[in-house]
Amino acid sequence: MQYQSFVIREKPEWDAYVKRSCNYEVYHTWYYHSLNREGEPLLFVYKEAGFFIAFPMIKRRIANSSFYDLTSVYGYAGPVSDTDFSAITERSLQSFKEEFCRFLTAERCVTVFTRLYPFLAQQYLLESLGGVSSNGSTIYMDLSITEEEQRARYEKRLKRQVKKLRASNYLIKDARSAEEIRSFTEIYHKNMDRLNAGKSYYFDEAYFTGLLNPGEFSNRLILIYDGPELICGALLLISEHVVRNHLSATSEKYLNVSPSKLLTDEISMIGRRLGKKIFHLGGGVGGKEDSLFQFKRHFSDLQIADRIWCYINDQEVYQELVLQRGAEISPESTFFPAYRQ
Repeated sequence: MQYQSFVIREKPEWDAYVKRSCNYEVYHTWYYHSLNREGEPLLFVYKEAGFFIAFPMIKRRIANSSFYDLTSVYGYAGPVSDTDFSAITERSLQSFKEEFCRFLTAERCVTVFTRLYPFLAQQYLLESLGGVSSNGSTIYMDLSITEEEQRARYEKRLKRQVKKLRASNYLIKDARSAEEIRSFTEIYHKNMDRLNAGKSYYFDEAYFTGLLNPGEFSNRLILIYDGPELICGALLLISEHVVRNHLSATSEKYLNVSPSKLLTDEISMIGRRLGKKIFHLGGGVGGKEDSLFQFKRHFSDLQIADRIWCYINDQEVYQELVLQRGAEISPESTFFPAYRQ
Protein backbone atom coordinates (compact mmCIF):
# COMPACT_ATOMS: atom_id res chain seq x y z
CA MET A 1 0.00 0.00 0.00
CA GLN A 2 1.41 3.35 -1.06
CA TYR A 3 0.64 6.53 0.85
CA GLN A 4 2.09 9.94 1.56
CA SER A 5 1.60 12.78 4.00
CA PHE A 6 2.55 16.43 3.95
CA VAL A 7 1.74 19.81 5.52
CA ILE A 8 0.08 22.70 3.68
CA ARG A 9 0.30 26.29 4.90
CA GLU A 10 -0.89 28.20 1.83
CA LYS A 11 -4.46 29.07 0.86
CA PRO A 12 -4.79 27.68 -2.71
CA GLU A 13 -3.65 24.13 -1.89
CA TRP A 14 -5.46 24.14 1.48
CA ASP A 15 -8.85 25.12 0.08
CA ALA A 16 -8.46 22.80 -2.91
CA TYR A 17 -8.47 19.82 -0.53
CA VAL A 18 -11.24 21.17 1.68
CA LYS A 19 -13.54 21.87 -1.28
CA ARG A 20 -13.03 18.34 -2.63
CA SER A 21 -14.23 16.89 0.68
CA CYS A 22 -17.60 15.15 1.07
CA ASN A 23 -18.72 17.67 3.66
CA TYR A 24 -17.09 20.75 5.09
CA GLU A 25 -17.91 24.14 6.59
CA VAL A 26 -16.55 27.65 6.82
CA TYR A 27 -14.65 26.38 9.88
CA HIS A 28 -12.38 24.21 7.73
CA THR A 29 -11.21 26.88 5.28
CA TRP A 30 -7.80 28.56 5.21
CA TYR A 31 -9.28 32.04 5.53
CA TYR A 32 -11.25 31.18 8.67
CA HIS A 33 -8.06 29.77 10.19
CA SER A 34 -6.14 32.89 9.16
CA LEU A 35 -8.46 34.99 11.37
CA ASN A 36 -7.18 33.12 14.41
CA ARG A 37 -4.41 34.97 16.27
CA GLU A 38 -3.30 32.19 18.63
CA GLY A 39 -0.74 30.63 16.33
CA GLU A 40 0.08 29.35 12.85
CA PRO A 41 -2.61 27.69 10.66
CA LEU A 42 -1.61 24.41 9.04
CA LEU A 43 -3.29 21.57 7.19
CA PHE A 44 -2.01 17.99 7.61
CA VAL A 45 -2.84 15.86 4.56
CA TYR A 46 -2.70 12.07 4.34
CA LYS A 47 -3.17 10.54 0.86
CA GLU A 48 -3.67 7.06 -0.51
CA ALA A 49 -4.84 5.93 -3.92
CA GLY A 50 -8.54 6.72 -3.93
CA PHE A 51 -8.90 9.06 -0.97
CA PHE A 52 -7.35 11.70 1.25
CA ILE A 53 -7.74 12.99 4.81
CA ALA A 54 -7.17 16.70 5.49
CA PHE A 55 -6.86 17.92 9.09
CA PRO A 56 -6.84 21.71 9.67
CA MET A 57 -5.33 23.00 12.94
CA ILE A 58 -3.64 25.91 14.71
CA LYS A 59 -0.06 25.39 15.89
CA ARG A 60 0.72 27.28 19.12
CA ARG A 61 4.00 27.75 20.97
CA ILE A 62 3.97 26.53 24.57
CA ALA A 63 5.30 29.28 26.86
CA ASN A 64 8.71 28.76 28.49
CA SER A 65 9.51 25.73 26.35
CA SER A 66 10.74 24.72 22.92
CA PHE A 67 7.53 22.78 22.25
CA TYR A 68 4.17 23.42 20.59
CA ASP A 69 0.64 22.08 20.66
CA LEU A 70 -2.20 21.96 18.15
CA THR A 71 -5.72 23.22 18.71
CA SER A 72 -8.83 23.82 16.65
CA VAL A 73 -10.37 27.11 15.65
CA TYR A 74 -13.40 28.44 17.53
CA GLY A 75 -16.31 26.30 16.35
CA TYR A 76 -16.69 22.80 14.94
CA ALA A 77 -13.67 21.59 12.99
CA GLY A 78 -11.68 18.35 12.88
CA PRO A 79 -10.63 16.33 9.81
CA VAL A 80 -12.40 16.21 6.44
CA SER A 81 -12.10 13.73 3.59
CA ASP A 82 -13.36 12.88 0.12
CA THR A 83 -14.56 9.52 1.47
CA ASP A 84 -16.76 8.39 4.36
CA PHE A 85 -14.55 7.93 7.43
CA SER A 86 -16.46 4.78 8.37
CA ALA A 87 -15.42 3.19 5.04
CA ILE A 88 -11.67 3.55 5.66
CA THR A 89 -9.99 0.18 6.28
CA GLU A 90 -8.21 -0.72 9.51
CA ARG A 91 -4.94 -0.92 7.61
CA SER A 92 -5.37 2.62 6.28
CA LEU A 93 -6.40 3.90 9.70
CA GLN A 94 -3.20 2.47 11.15
CA SER A 95 -1.11 4.09 8.42
CA PHE A 96 -2.82 7.43 9.02
CA LYS A 97 -2.13 7.14 12.75
CA GLU A 98 1.57 6.39 12.18
CA GLU A 99 1.98 9.27 9.73
CA PHE A 100 0.09 11.71 11.92
CA CYS A 101 2.22 10.85 14.96
CA ARG A 102 5.39 11.27 12.88
CA PHE A 103 4.11 14.68 11.83
CA LEU A 104 3.45 15.66 15.47
CA THR A 105 6.94 14.60 16.51
CA ALA A 106 8.56 16.45 13.58
CA GLU A 107 6.63 19.63 14.48
CA ARG A 108 7.52 19.18 18.22
CA CYS A 109 3.83 19.10 19.11
CA VAL A 110 3.04 17.64 22.53
CA THR A 111 -0.77 17.57 22.38
CA VAL A 112 -3.70 18.01 20.03
CA PHE A 113 -7.21 19.23 20.84
CA THR A 114 -10.17 19.70 18.53
CA ARG A 115 -13.91 20.01 18.80
CA LEU A 116 -15.38 17.71 16.18
CA TYR A 117 -17.90 18.55 13.48
CA PRO A 118 -21.12 16.72 14.45
CA PHE A 119 -22.33 16.08 10.89
CA LEU A 120 -19.26 14.00 9.96
CA ALA A 121 -18.36 10.61 11.43
CA GLN A 122 -14.87 11.80 12.44
CA GLN A 123 -14.87 9.50 15.46
CA TYR A 124 -14.11 6.54 13.18
CA LEU A 125 -10.79 8.14 12.35
CA LEU A 126 -9.81 9.34 15.83
CA GLU A 127 -11.10 6.71 18.27
CA SER A 128 -7.81 4.79 18.16
CA LEU A 129 -5.80 7.97 18.73
CA GLY A 130 -6.36 8.82 22.37
CA GLY A 131 -10.13 8.38 22.21
CA VAL A 132 -13.06 10.67 21.49
CA SER A 133 -14.96 12.20 24.42
CA SER A 134 -18.57 13.29 24.75
CA ASN A 135 -19.29 17.01 25.03
CA GLY A 136 -23.02 16.68 25.53
CA SER A 137 -25.50 17.19 22.71
CA THR A 138 -25.99 19.86 20.08
CA ILE A 139 -29.32 20.94 18.60
CA TYR A 140 -30.33 21.46 14.98
CA MET A 141 -33.37 22.11 12.78
CA ASP A 142 -34.31 20.16 9.67
CA LEU A 143 -34.88 22.83 7.02
CA SER A 144 -36.41 20.37 4.55
CA ILE A 145 -39.76 20.62 6.34
CA THR A 146 -42.13 23.54 5.75
CA GLU A 147 -42.21 26.71 7.84
CA GLU A 148 -45.60 25.65 9.23
CA GLU A 149 -44.27 22.23 10.27
CA GLN A 150 -41.23 23.82 11.87
CA ARG A 151 -43.21 26.30 13.97
CA ALA A 152 -45.69 23.60 14.95
CA ARG A 153 -42.76 21.88 16.69
CA TYR A 154 -41.83 24.95 18.73
CA GLU A 155 -42.60 24.87 22.43
CA LYS A 156 -46.12 26.30 22.78
CA ARG A 157 -45.16 29.47 24.65
CA LEU A 158 -42.29 30.10 22.23
CA LYS A 159 -44.63 29.76 19.26
CA ARG A 160 -46.88 32.50 20.68
CA GLN A 161 -43.88 34.73 21.48
CA VAL A 162 -42.45 34.43 17.96
CA LYS A 163 -45.84 35.27 16.48
CA LYS A 164 -46.09 38.36 18.72
CA LEU A 165 -42.53 39.47 17.85
CA ARG A 166 -43.29 39.01 14.15
CA ALA A 167 -46.27 41.34 14.57
CA SER A 168 -44.12 44.01 16.23
CA ASN A 169 -42.73 46.89 14.23
CA TYR A 170 -39.12 45.67 14.37
CA LEU A 171 -36.84 46.06 11.37
CA ILE A 172 -34.82 42.99 10.42
CA LYS A 173 -31.86 44.06 8.31
CA ASP A 174 -29.19 42.26 6.30
CA ALA A 175 -26.21 44.46 7.23
CA ARG A 176 -22.66 44.82 5.94
CA SER A 177 -21.43 48.41 6.32
CA ALA A 178 -18.45 49.26 8.55
CA GLU A 179 -20.74 51.28 10.83
CA GLU A 180 -23.14 48.35 11.25
CA ILE A 181 -20.30 45.94 11.98
CA ARG A 182 -18.97 48.40 14.57
CA SER A 183 -22.40 48.70 16.22
CA PHE A 184 -22.76 44.93 16.36
CA THR A 185 -19.26 44.58 17.85
CA GLU A 186 -20.16 47.06 20.59
CA ILE A 187 -23.37 45.28 21.56
CA TYR A 188 -21.56 41.93 21.40
CA HIS A 189 -18.80 43.11 23.77
CA LYS A 190 -21.40 44.48 26.21
CA ASN A 191 -23.05 41.04 26.11
CA MET A 192 -19.74 39.39 26.95
CA ASP A 193 -19.22 41.84 29.83
CA ARG A 194 -22.65 40.99 31.23
CA LEU A 195 -21.94 37.26 31.00
CA ASN A 196 -18.43 37.58 32.50
CA ALA A 197 -17.13 35.76 29.44
CA GLY A 198 -13.53 34.64 29.09
CA LYS A 199 -11.00 36.70 27.15
CA SER A 200 -11.11 34.31 24.18
CA TYR A 201 -14.74 35.26 23.47
CA TYR A 202 -13.98 38.95 22.90
CA PHE A 203 -13.73 38.86 19.11
CA ASP A 204 -12.88 42.27 17.68
CA GLU A 205 -14.30 44.31 14.82
CA ALA A 206 -11.59 43.09 12.43
CA TYR A 207 -12.66 39.49 13.09
CA PHE A 208 -16.30 40.21 12.23
CA THR A 209 -15.25 42.21 9.17
CA GLY A 210 -13.08 39.29 8.04
CA LEU A 211 -15.97 36.84 8.36
CA LEU A 212 -18.08 39.10 6.15
CA ASN A 213 -15.45 39.23 3.39
CA PRO A 214 -17.58 38.58 0.26
CA GLY A 215 -14.55 37.34 -1.63
CA GLU A 216 -14.24 34.42 0.78
CA PHE A 217 -17.64 33.64 2.29
CA SER A 218 -21.40 34.02 1.87
CA ASN A 219 -21.75 34.82 5.58
CA ARG A 220 -24.31 37.42 6.66
CA LEU A 221 -24.83 39.86 9.51
CA ILE A 222 -28.50 40.03 10.52
CA LEU A 223 -29.50 42.93 12.78
CA ILE A 224 -32.83 43.77 14.42
CA TYR A 225 -33.77 47.38 15.13
CA ASP A 226 -36.49 49.03 17.21
CA GLY A 227 -36.68 52.27 15.29
CA PRO A 228 -33.07 53.55 15.13
CA GLU A 229 -31.93 51.40 18.07
CA LEU A 230 -30.01 48.16 17.50
CA ILE A 231 -31.53 45.58 19.85
CA CYS A 232 -30.24 42.23 18.61
CA GLY A 233 -27.99 40.71 15.97
CA ALA A 234 -26.13 37.65 14.78
CA LEU A 235 -23.31 36.80 12.41
CA LEU A 236 -24.36 33.78 10.35
CA LEU A 237 -21.90 31.28 8.93
CA ILE A 238 -23.25 29.90 5.67
CA SER A 239 -21.81 26.69 4.27
CA GLU A 240 -22.91 24.37 1.50
CA HIS A 241 -25.55 22.54 3.53
CA VAL A 242 -25.62 24.29 6.90
CA VAL A 243 -26.48 27.74 8.26
CA ARG A 244 -25.58 28.64 11.84
CA ASN A 245 -25.74 31.48 14.32
CA HIS A 246 -22.00 31.81 14.90
CA LEU A 247 -22.01 34.73 17.34
CA SER A 248 -24.96 36.82 18.53
CA ALA A 249 -25.88 39.49 21.05
CA THR A 250 -28.92 41.24 22.53
CA SER A 251 -29.12 44.71 24.03
CA GLU A 252 -29.47 44.47 27.80
CA LYS A 253 -32.38 46.93 27.62
CA TYR A 254 -34.35 44.43 25.51
CA LEU A 255 -33.56 41.16 27.31
CA ASN A 256 -37.10 40.95 28.73
CA VAL A 257 -38.51 41.27 25.19
CA SER A 258 -36.23 38.45 23.96
CA PRO A 259 -35.77 39.52 20.31
CA SER A 260 -33.30 36.62 20.01
CA LYS A 261 -36.36 34.39 19.57
CA LEU A 262 -37.39 36.39 16.53
CA LEU A 263 -33.78 36.33 15.32
CA THR A 264 -33.54 32.54 15.64
CA ASP A 265 -36.81 32.06 13.76
CA GLU A 266 -35.59 34.46 11.05
CA ILE A 267 -32.28 32.58 10.63
CA SER A 268 -34.24 29.39 9.96
CA MET A 269 -36.21 31.22 7.26
CA ILE A 270 -33.00 32.59 5.71
CA GLY A 271 -31.49 29.09 5.67
CA ARG A 272 -34.59 27.68 4.00
CA ARG A 273 -34.61 30.42 1.34
CA LEU A 274 -30.94 29.67 0.62
CA GLY A 275 -31.73 25.99 0.13
CA LYS A 276 -29.75 24.78 3.16
CA LYS A 277 -30.56 21.45 4.79
CA ILE A 278 -29.72 22.21 8.41
CA PHE A 279 -29.84 25.13 10.82
CA HIS A 280 -27.33 24.20 13.50
CA LEU A 281 -28.25 25.95 16.75
CA GLY A 282 -25.44 24.40 18.83
CA GLY A 283 -25.54 23.39 22.48
CA GLY A 284 -24.99 24.78 25.95
CA VAL A 285 -21.82 26.35 27.33
CA GLY A 286 -19.16 23.66 27.79
CA GLY A 287 -21.54 20.95 26.61
CA LYS A 288 -23.90 21.49 29.58
CA GLU A 289 -27.69 21.41 29.41
CA ASP A 290 -27.86 24.95 30.79
CA SER A 291 -30.28 27.83 30.14
CA LEU A 292 -28.75 28.40 26.68
CA PHE A 293 -29.32 24.74 25.81
CA GLN A 294 -32.92 24.91 27.05
CA PHE A 295 -33.52 28.06 24.96
CA LYS A 296 -32.38 26.23 21.84
CA ARG A 297 -34.31 23.07 22.66
CA HIS A 298 -37.57 25.07 22.64
CA PHE A 299 -37.01 25.50 18.89
CA SER A 300 -36.21 21.88 18.05
CA ASP A 301 -36.06 18.44 19.61
CA LEU A 302 -33.48 17.21 17.08
CA GLN A 303 -30.15 16.49 18.77
CA ILE A 304 -26.84 14.99 17.74
CA ALA A 305 -23.77 14.01 19.77
CA ASP A 306 -21.18 16.74 20.34
CA ARG A 307 -17.65 15.35 20.65
CA ILE A 308 -14.14 16.54 21.41
CA TRP A 309 -10.79 14.87 20.77
CA CYS A 310 -7.77 15.16 23.06
CA TYR A 311 -4.47 13.47 22.29
CA ILE A 312 -1.10 13.44 24.05
CA ASN A 313 1.73 12.68 21.63
CA ASP A 314 4.58 12.95 24.15
CA GLN A 315 3.51 11.84 27.62
CA GLU A 316 6.90 12.54 29.21
CA VAL A 317 7.08 16.16 28.01
CA TYR A 318 3.41 16.63 28.86
CA GLN A 319 4.01 15.64 32.49
CA GLU A 320 7.03 17.94 32.68
CA LEU A 321 4.95 20.86 31.42
CA VAL A 322 2.22 20.09 33.97
CA LEU A 323 4.78 19.90 36.79
CA GLN A 324 6.19 23.27 35.77
CA ARG A 325 2.78 24.83 36.40
CA GLY A 326 2.56 23.05 39.77
CA ALA A 327 0.02 24.49 42.20
CA GLU A 328 -1.50 26.70 39.49
CA ILE A 329 -3.30 23.64 38.08
CA SER A 330 -6.55 22.59 39.73
CA PRO A 331 -6.69 18.79 40.20
CA GLU A 332 -10.51 18.93 39.77
CA SER A 333 -10.33 20.60 36.36
CA THR A 334 -10.82 18.60 33.15
CA PHE A 335 -9.35 21.38 31.00
CA PHE A 336 -7.08 20.07 28.25
CA PRO A 337 -4.20 20.46 27.94
CA ALA A 338 -3.75 20.90 31.69
CA TYR A 339 -0.66 23.09 31.34
CA ARG A 340 -2.84 25.77 29.66
CA GLN A 341 -5.31 26.12 32.54
